This record gives sequence, structure tokens and C-alpha cells, in this order.
Amino acid sequence: MQIEELAIPENLKQKYRASGITELYPPQAESVRKGLLDGRNLLVAIPTASGKTLIAEMAMHRHIAQGGKCLYIVPLKALASEKYAEFSGKGVRVGISTGDFDRRDDRLGKNDIIVATSEKVDSLLRNRTAWLAGITLLVIDEVHLVDSPDRGPTLEMVIAKMRYKSPSLQLLALSATIGNPQTLAGWLDAELVTSTWRPVDLRQGVFCGDVIRFRDGIRKVPVVSRNYDDLNLCLDTLAEGGQCLVFVSSRKNAEAFAKRAASAIKRENDELAACAAKISAIAETELEKTLAVCVAKGAAFHHAGLRREARTIVEEGFRKGLIGCISSTPTLAAGLNLPARRVVIRDYLRYNAGEGMLPIPASEYHQMAGRAGRPHLDPYGEAILIAKDEGQVEDLFAGYIDAAAEDVHSKTAEPAALYTHVLSLIASGFAGTRGELSAFMDRTLYSHEHPQGRLILRAVDSALAFLVRSEMITEVGEHLMATESGTIVSRLYIDPRSAEMILTELRERKSYSDLGLLQLLCCTPDMPTLYARNADVATLDRIMGERADELWIAVPQDEEGMEAFYRSIKTALLLSDWSDELSDAKICERYGVGPGDIYGMVESVNWLLHASGELARLFRPAFSQPIREYEVCMKNGIRRELLPLVRLRGIGRVRARRLFNHGITTPDAIKGAGLSEVTKILGRGVAEQIFTQLENRSWRSGAAEADTEDRGQSTLIQFR
Repeated sequence: MQIEELAIPENLKQKYRASGITELYPPQAESVRKGLLDGRNLLVAIPTASGKTLIAEMAMHRHIAQGGKCLYIVPLKALASEKYAEFSGKGVRVGISTGDFDRRDDRLGKNDIIVATSEKVDSLLRNRTAWLAGITLLVIDEVHLVDSPDRGPTLEMVIAKMRYKSPSLQLLALSATIGNPQTLAGWLDAELVTSTWRPVDLRQGVFCGDVIRFRDGIRKVPVVSRNYDDLNLCLDTLAEGGQCLVFVSSRKNAEAFAKRAASAIKRENDELAACAAKISAIAETELEKTLAVCVAKGAAFHHAGLRREARTIVEEGFRKGLIGCISSTPTLAAGLNLPARRVVIRDYLRYNAGEGMLPIPASEYHQMAGRAGRPHLDPYGEAILIAKDEGQVEDLFAGYIDAAAEDVHSKTAEPAALYTHVLSLIASGFAGTRGELSAFMDRTLYSHEHPQGRLILRAVDSALAFLVRSEMITEVGEHLMATESGTIVSRLYIDPRSAEMILTELRERKSYSDLGLLQLLCCTPDMPTLYARNADVATLDRIMGERADELWIAVPQDEEGMEAFYRSIKTALLLSDWSDELSDAKICERYGVGPGDIYGMVESVNWLLHASGELARLFRPAFSQPIREYEVCMKNGIRRELLPLVRLRGIGRVRARRLFNHGITTPDAIKGAGLSEVTKILGRGVAEQIFTQLENRSWRSGAAEADTEDRGQSTLIQFR
């Protein structure tokens, strides 16, 4: 099927022609034949790199040309940025939203395409964002994630809500790995497009000894290292001019492999040196310094412990072909577009708390294997598992290569998932009675899979009982209504169980404490917490004794709750250190984390601090101001004395501290010191930017902004 034949705008055809695209891939052509450009719902389940994004793009431009508006939902913020860049510059207005969960983002409605995470779309629905009613095409990327225990229920409810609001909406669901696509297509009332076609042939095999076993033959791999099969596979790929991804089970394993690979590859060129220099320029921790050393020689590691800027530099270096191999935890396979000639799945066992080492699912293997083969660059792609002995070879073929992806199933009936979604349905007007609530639940994937729906009805009843008991909804006769607290909790996008804990403590506390508030927030279901090792316990006990008057949550009486309690304390202390201006390096060393972990926890707690400030404003006004101040402190990683300075754009924790240490403590004091004095402290460019703000007085109405250039980040044994 030729591009010229398609009913898509001429300017998009021109863009495709300029990119060398004149003909559709077979799965793309089948999508068109099944009604993609005619408004039909489609579930497209085809391999990675076989053209799902172009399918979505054609449908979106068709809708825009007819006066419609498109919403593109992704699972990850990083993927949202990637899609935003990919869709931009093609004659339509593109917006992106992944941030604050209590904003309606009305400005986004001016765009033709809006890219957002499922959580952000859910929050827009809760806040009754008007432009959502104008969406004519909903694209769900990675739709198989409805099976995720953590994020699946939100994605499922977003799909159900959007279809409820706009019955004529066209829905396009995309995935590479679904074991039961017919079930999902039935729920979505969608035509099903499936295919095994790929633009680059994928060869899957198992490495044992010095040979890769394929179903149709073998391939010998030169032995460079007698001890490391993964390194031999990597170097073999690089010798042929390809690139390699190596998936391992842990961050430490990823870092260790990258060091070995760097020592063996030893690439040297100016572009690679420049890439490493970018990482060195932002490196404040040993982790990032190690990454820079590896990148300078052509290898890298990639995991959530790295800050986003470092990961982006690695991704760009790999896409340009500068970096020969990346070792990663499986998170890299969950959406980012980083294909390679060869993908090595070294570790197919993963640690699960309480269960030990368990095999990864076949669907996860297929996600990783799907990264093999760079279109237009590689003649083929290879996905290779590593067997420990001959006896494992056939088991790996049967368990992964020949195995289909697992079926996806709804997780919405999980009681924990329904607390927040039942409140949301009532507070945002989707259901006003038990009957309407039940009718809405009939729209879910769970009800499609289980027509009787007894389990979900019991879970809904349990959620309703909790919400009534916690005074977030009222039930009068048949009618269900959200209370003032229930409405704000739904709008703030926090778990009602978290809100109940926060409200209870705010009402009962006689005095305010930053650490006490952090401890409380780290006990809530919404807050991820650090693992507390046995070696940490003595130090944590000592610190709790020293700061007992600041803590809000008492030590649990039962042994069962102690692990979660210690985790919350350890996490609260890390966050307290961040707001006490400890550097990234110190915090990473003290708590055994990476800078990316710090920012992830700061981001999570900042939202809870914001929610706490809103709840305090309504229900404990005396605590509202200190909580709001501490929210700014946490966002910037500063003590309260620097609050006046960080109101200026470009002033973060380090620059504010420099000014303060020179006796310049407020914007007026900056003005009084003069441009030349501030230039000596901060440099000419920053000083001029600050004085421009002071002249325009724009800082007086501006919110404090974090300065990522300044942000810095550590085992508890060395705490004091």
C-alpha cells in the first residue's frame, strides 16, 4: 500500500516522502484496511519496530484534518518526551503534560495532539478538564500494561472513563506483547491487527560454551574472555559493526558489566569524549563519575539510579552510534526506543521479596528481545539468552523463545486499587448511586472477563465502607456524594488511605515538625520507601532516640510492622538530609542510593507535601504555612533561610547558599549589593539574569524554581 494512496493530509505525505517512506509495512497496511482512517477502533498487537507509531500518527493527522483532537497516552514520562519530539514539527500543534496532578492544564486544549501519562489523564478527568470532551481519537501506547498491579487499574479506568464521556471516540490501542489480544479487543470493541512481521529479521538463540544455538543452526563466537560469556557476545557484535544491549538483573550487575566492557572496547574519538564530558560536567557522585569513564571508552550502564540528565546523554550517545553497548536493568525495554544489533538477556531470574529468585515472565523476555535489530541499519537482529550448561538450553527455548507472551488480565478488582477509583467516580460525577457505580464497573475489562463480577462488587462495597467511615463520601438513601475532604482528596490525586492518615495526624498534632511530617508521609501507601537492612537498624534506633520529640508516628507494637516502620524512618531521614542541603554525593554514600533515586523520592514526597498543605489549609490552618514553606524547601533542597533567594529564577540550592554565605539573604539585598558584587559570586551571565528579574519585579509573583545545575546526593553506618 503506497503512501500516496492514503487519505491523510498532504503535508504529512510530504514529511514521509522526505524521510524516504513511500510504502506501508504490511501491519500498517492491514490497519488501514481494517478501518484505521475510517474511525474504527483498533487493537494493534505487532512486534517492536514494525511501525506502531506511524499507524498512530496517520490516524491522528486524519482526525486533525477533520477538526478533531487527539490524546496519546504513554506509561512513562521519558516515553512521553520521546513521543512529543517525534510528533512535533509536522504541521500540527503538539503538547505534553506529565506534571502536577491538581491542575486542569486548560492551555493544553489549544493543541492538536496531547501526549500524557495515564495518571495525568486520570487527574485531568478528576479535575473536569473541559477540553477532554473534544478528544476524538484516544491512542493507548503499551496497552498491555492494564495487567500491571501498580498502574493497570488507572489505565483501565481512564479508558473506561474516556469512552463513557465520548461514546463516538475512536480508540487505537498499541502493544507488542499480548497473549490474549482477542479478549482485550473484545473489551475495546476493536478490530484486531496482529502480525509477526518485522522490518528486520529477528533470530533468537541460546548461548552455551562458545556457540549460539538457533533452531536452524549454530554460530560460533570468538572467545576473548574465558570468564565472561556476556562480554564475548558483546565484543562479537561490535566487531561486526553492530551495537549491543545487555539486560541484567540488578544495578550493580549493570555497572560491573559496563566497567568490563569499557576496559575491553577502549574506543577513543572526539565525539565520544564530548559525550563523556557532558556526564562529567553534571557528575557529583561516584556513580556518575564511573559512568563518564565507561562512556569515554564506548560502554555505558542505564538504570533508575542515574539522574534523568545522565540517562538522556547515554541514550543520545547510543542512538548516534558512539556508545557500542549499554548494560541495563529491564526498565530500558519498557518503551524507550533504543534498538541494537544484538540483545543479550543474561539474567532471566529476578529476586522477589519473600520468594527468592524467580524466572522473569515470557512477555518480559519478548519486550527485551524486541529491541534487537535497528531498522535501516542492521541486516538482522539477534536476541540471545545465556545458558549455564547444556541441560538449560532446551529449557530456555521452551520457556522463552518458543513461549507466547502471557495473557493480560484486569487488576481493577484489587481492593487497594478501588479506594481511589471509587472516590474518583463519585467526586467527578461518573456515578451518583450504587447502581450507577455498578453500571460503570460493567464497563471495565474486569467485568468483560468476569461477567458475574462478584469479586469486584465486594471490593467496591469495601471501598465504599471505608470512604463513608473516613467521611470522604456520604450516602443518603440511594445517593452517593463526595464531601469537601473527599472532593479535594480526589482532585489532589492521592490514595484516600493516605489522606485519612494525613488528616488524622494534622488534626491531632499539637506542634509542627518537618521530620514528623516526613515520617508520616513515608508511612502512606503513596510513598515509595528505601529498603532497611539489618545493618541499618542500630543506627536508626539511635537516631529515633535522639530525635524522638520530632517524630509523629510511634513504634508499632507488633513485630510485623517493624520492617515498614524502619523503611519509613530511613526514607524520611534521606529526605530530611536533602532539605538540609547535603550534597548528592553525601546522601548517595550514606543511604546506598543513586542520584536518580533521590530525585524520584523528592518528586513523590513533594506531591504529598503539596497535598498535605492543601488539606491543612482547610482542616488545620495553623500548619498550612509551615507545610507550604517546607514544600519549597524540599523542591529546592534548601533550609528555610534560603526561601527568599530561591524565588528568583536560576537560583537553586548552591547559588542561594553562596549568596547567603556572603551576607546576601534576600532579593533586596542582592539589589543593594550591586551587579559587580553578585557577578563575583555567581558569574556575569547569572548575575545579569537576576538583575533583569529584579528590575521587572517578576520574582515577587513567581514560584520558587529548582535549579537542576545545583542539585546534588549516601550507608547509614556512617550517619554521624
